[in-house]
Amino acid sequence: MDHFELPPEWCLTDIESILAPQSDGKLVHQGWSPQCDKVPAEQGEWGVLKTTAIQDGYFLEDENKRLPEGKEPKPRIEVKAGDLLVTNAGPRARCGVICLVNKVRPKLMISGKMYRLRFPHERISPQFIESWLRTSFAQKELNDRKTGISESGLNMTQTRFLTLPIVVAPTEEQKIIADKLDTLLAQVENTKARLERIPQILKRFRQSVLAAAVSGRLTEDFSADDHDYYQTLDLEIARDKKLAKIQPPTKDEIDLANEMFESPDWADWKLYALEQLIESARGIPYGIVQTGDAQDEGIPTIRCGDVKPLRIETGSLKKVLPSIEEKYARTRLSGGEVVLAIRGTVGNAAVIPRGLAAHPLNISREVAMVPVRKNILPEYVALLLQSPGGYRALAEKTRGVAQRGINLADVKRLVTPLPTKSEQTEVVARVGQLFAHADRIEQQVNNALARVNNLTQSILGKAFRGELSEQWRKDNPDLVTGGNSAQALLESIKVKRTKSGTNKEKRGCT
Repeated sequence: MDHFELPPEWCLTDIESILAPQSDGKLVHQGWSPQCDKVPAEQGEWGVLKTTAIQDGYFLEDENKRLPEGKEPKPRIEVKAGDLLVTNAGPRARCGVICLVNKVRPKLMISGKMYRLRFPHERISPQFIESWLRTSFAQKELNDRKTGISESGLNMTQTRFLTLPIVVAPTEEQKIIADKLDTLLAQVENTKARLERIPQILKRFRQSVLAAAVSGRLTEDFSADDHDYYQTLDLEIARDKKLAKIQPPTKDEIDLANEMFESPDWADWKLYALEQLIESARGIPYGIVQTGDAQDEGIPTIRCGDVKPLRIETGSLKKVLPSIEEKYARTRLSGGEVVLAIRGTVGNAAVIPRGLAAHPLNISREVAMVPVRKNILPEYVALLLQSPGGYRALAEKTRGVAQRGINLADVKRLVTPLPTKSEQTEVVARVGQLFAHADRIEQQVNNALARVNNLTQSILGKAFRGELSEQWRKDNPDLVTGGNSAQALLESIKVKRTKSGTNKEKRGCT
């Protein structure tokens, strides 16, 4: 805090020095955590706030649990407008979260995992204090006061919290600053909210692109020049004894596919069952059933969480013993195979990068391998599986309760609308271009969000260095000096608390 320069009329003290005594004379109230019903309290019923009611800069009154019948409420800890609430326990990111309650329905109590603070409103602006506590300076001080042996379960005692440094400006200047911050930060929050909506818009855009790609709409202006493609493919299928026995899609399967893909235009495309298009010797298998403990050295294995939409996350692949992996040679990857998450996070599909001979990979039982034939682009098949229609067609048949899963029999019978090879190439290229454009926009949005987040701290920093109210101080010297100075303000709070019998000997302005 030494580098934080304050205007000469301001003070740096601790939060205990500016609190107002509550109904029982205490400066801090800690709540109550009885066994509650899991549902929120209705209007007119008593409820206990959950810690999620306290968010950075705003309050969510619906985040509460109903007090059961037969338990007497404690009106002493009922939340009122103007209360400052602080979480005092939880994971690091959730311990020490602070918000000012501007408005609240009756009969909501604080829980044992939060503190309630009140201020002498005629001298201290709660909005000013809340804004100070959102600065990076105050957040660091708060973080330093958390204790515990686990990042997931920290605490902040009252004793440590009450030493938190607080900047105090003259009363009228606090109000000026709070009003300016209310306007400026609202503009920042509105900008941030608009930016945060863009990733969802881009997600819908990508889904629309995929839907158009596998329905024929994305390339309806494309003229294929390889008209003998299907004839050649059908001959290859007929020569393969295993594939020749497989039935093409039935009418019922095609009708269902038309419904899942929402009336696509497949007039120039041919429909196959996915199992007709694979290398029959390999089939559509899933991988290693029991991978054993993770190894420091071994064969990297792709699990369901590693399969992201149209890409593989290779940063933390589990390694298994070569002796285990050898039993699953049929699912060893050489590159170019489509993989599909069939357990856990079902439905994600991607293509294994080509040229893995020197870097062997395998898959776990959570992942299916779809090794399509050489004259079919695996990237197109991955787009099909990842598309809204492909996902619906498989997710409709997802089984399981404890862990959702796709049956391989359903994957094999998935109706696969197949354009010619040249059009497959065009589909993949156009999707790539559109996705690359969306990725660039998303990166720009992320950069803008980072700047907006920095802007919030920049504005708060200016406020608490006195820059937002510098001209006001020059225009109103009588409101920041003498009896209106921050030092005089602290002395008046001390005197009033001494008279009420609740004051402790506290240091003043530093």
